[in-house]
Amino acid sequence: MAMNTSPPAATTAVVLVNLGTPDAPTPHAVRRYLSEFLHDHRVVQMTRWLWCPLLHFVILPVRGKPVAHKYETIWLPGAEGGSPLAVYTRDLARAVQQQMPEARVVDAMRYGRPKLATVLEQLRADGVQRAFVLPLYPQYSTTTTASVADVVERTHGLELRMLDEYHLAPEWIDAVAGSIRAHRETHGAGDHLLFSFHGLPQRLADAGDPYPQQCEASARAIATALGLPAQAWSLSYQSRFGREPWLEPATDVTLDALAARGVRRLDVVAPGFAVDCLETLEEVSLMLAERFASRGGELRYIPCLNASPAHAQALASITRRALAA
Repeated sequence: MAMNTSPPAATTAVVLVNLGTPDAPTPHAVRRYLSEFLHDHRVVQMTRWLWCPLLHFVILPVRGKPVAHKYETIWLPGAEGGSPLAVYTRDLARAVQQQMPEARVVDAMRYGRPKLATVLEQLRADGVQRAFVLPLYPQYSTTTTASVADVVERTHGLELRMLDEYHLAPEWIDAVAGSIRAHRETHGAGDHLLFSFHGLPQRLADAGDPYPQQCEASARAIATALGLPAQAWSLSYQSRFGREPWLEPATDVTLDALAARGVRRLDVVAPGFAVDCLETLEEVSLMLAERFASRGGELRYIPCLNASPAHAQALASITRRALAA
């Protein structure tokens, strides 16, 4: 489960928060998870009297089975297996714990289990006095980071601090650049490097959400660390949902354009995701790779940082600096 073992005397905790995941790759578990996720007003801002009937009588009944099938294709086997997002987030917390023996490091989920509110309450009950909440979203968005802040603001009995973003933290930039460099040294460099970030409705960006600017700044900093010229890389947004306009360029459209331009070996990295999950392992590594292959190319997905030593060291350094500020 979420609560990792650490010295019982620790009075400071570090809570790594990820989005969440179903407990099982089944339609029932997926519907339960999506219901909680899509009920959050930060995620869907539609009027409740209109949205709730649509969610419960149309979206959940229709989407439960196909989404469960997608999870089945990436579910990790064994006693320590499960949803990759849950497994890798738990392993990352353990790795950061090794880097920070002075604190108690745990993982939590905004939706699903282990629920963030429950984890914070358990820390308080265990005698922890201070907790530093680190959402595993390098780039800030009102749809993700602000939702974690909503839970933090409702929590009492703990001295709580939270980091909003770390999209230009040098340790994180170096870790991502290092993983790309290592992948290309092993497999050879592709013709082009594509940074694919999770999408966002355009209206939220128009209303002032800084997410797209931070994604662009992250990609630019990573490309600079790799010494890439401007024409050697590009940025796109994946995982569109619904009919309203989302951030552009879209990843699927970008793949088509790169194939038409003659790119045959395409390296794709998703630095907005701290650990691999449905959007990277199924959407990018399987579905989009198939799409690119049908256009005569080879998509080589570069895994997320996951629980790598470089990632754990980067997050420990970022946390210590924030706590000392």
